[in-house]
Amino acid sequence: MNILIIGPSWVGDMVMAQTLFHCLKQRHPGCEIDVLAPEWSRPILERMPEVRQALSFPLGHGVLDIAARRRIGKSLAGQYDQAILLPNSLKSALVPYFARIPKRTGWKGEMRYGLLNDIRKLDKQHYPLMIERFMALAYESGTELTKPYPQPRLRIDPQSRDAALAKFGLALDRPVLALCPGAEFGEAKRWPAEYYAQVAEAKIRNGWQVWIFGSKNDHPGGEDIRARLIPGLREESVNLAGETALAEAIDLMSCASAVVTNDSGLMHVAAALNRPLVAVYGSTSPQFTPPLADQVEIVRLGLECSPCFDRVCRFGHYNCLRELKPAPVLEALGRLVADPVDLDEL
Repeated sequence: MNILIIGPSWVGDMVMAQTLFHCLKQRHPGCEIDVLAPEWSRPILERMPEVRQALSFPLGHGVLDIAARRRIGKSLAGQYDQAILLPNSLKSALVPYFARIPKRTGWKGEMRYGLLNDIRKLDKQHYPLMIERFMALAYESGTELTKPYPQPRLRIDPQSRDAALAKFGLALDRPVLALCPGAEFGEAKRWPAEYYAQVAEAKIRNGWQVWIFGSKNDHPGGEDIRARLIPGLREESVNLAGETALAEAIDLMSCASAVVTNDSGLMHVAAALNRPLVAVYGSTSPQFTPPLADQVEIVRLGLECSPCFDRVCRFGHYNCLRELKPAPVLEALGRLVADPVDLDEL
């Protein structure tokens, strides 16, 4: 059985999609899974043993271009027994339809009657987690999901990891604290740089080194964190945000002794690498897309106004993040990794 997955457009969602691939392999042990998704997702998919191949989708997010989707669909005709769509958009249903894939499965979404022939109506109360909404598509409608749920796990090639270490001149002579201070969603998910810097300082004073990860947009934030470290400590940190390809970031993050991150795509990458992880939540909630790993500490205040899921604080104060000081994050790190920090110095 050959199955085509129409993949999501966000890093975290792509990582969580591995739970669906796991369920498909359990239900159809001999099936082959290909994923049609943006090219940036290839390093993630190549590190998933369940995926046969990543198929690059050339159109940008939000681009309709029906003619191009028809060409892509026709090029895939006759290759698949089923398509499973993770996005809920009408656009995402066009390629499987043009490919005439016999069974086309997905949630109701945007007016997709006729494009899908195995259309499901989502009960959000029954499936509160995103991974549940993904996994349910592996089974017939109404099938009860069994626990414990699978956790995403990315496979790392030691040679690829060593090449990334050499390229950036990094050594593993001291424990590594990975910081992920960015969040593409918006400012309401970004813990302040000054707090990240205090966490970095505390760990550096304890003999650690700090690697900062993120996209090109996160590079200035990484520099802000490093600028808050005094000379002598600053040299024990490196800002990799925007400097690494995604594949290199994944390989390097696999070396981390611990990770502190906002609710972001890299949070899910760190969880899939099974790194000890402290996740800081502000405007969003771990009740929908929690990091899926065993060594995880969630730190949040749970103010009356959160979760609001806004990109920008509607009140302008960002108290869900600004009032969340470094001490509880360092305490959470201490529970995950035996390395006491003197909190009285903060």
